[in-house]
Amino acid sequence: MKIKVTTVHVDDQEKALRFYTEVLGFVKKTDFSQGPYRWLTVASPEEPDGTELQLALNNNPAAKAYQQALFQQSQPASMFFTDNLQADYERMKALGAEFTMPPTDVTASKIAMVNDTCGNLIQVTELKRW
Repeated sequence: MKIKVTTVHVDDQEKALRFYTEVLGFVKKTDFSQGPYRWLTVASPEEPDGTELQLALNNNPAAKAYQQALFQQSQPASMFFTDNLQADYERMKALGAEFTMPPTDVTASKIAMVNDTCGNLIQVTELKRW
């Protein structure tokens, strides 16, 4: 069994696509519509055939309440890993990304938290090398 797709709910799929591709650096993987439904995924350019992230329109009241609660509690909706958090932080900051937490050392890693502009906080993590 494999994890092929995971979902993050967003309030605007076009805005999310711009953020996840232009700011985070992912690539658009799948984009098709059927009626009002749009299936939109992105993937890491480092693993283009790896796990995809579905940018799902948040039109489900239960999912929207969960998303808002996570955001209000400063909890990330998703977590991504990098080999150089400081460099990615500076690159994303230069592109206008709003960080709610700059790179911060924690027990086994360094983390930063960025607002995806679509209702979510995203944690970016660099694992410490021992």
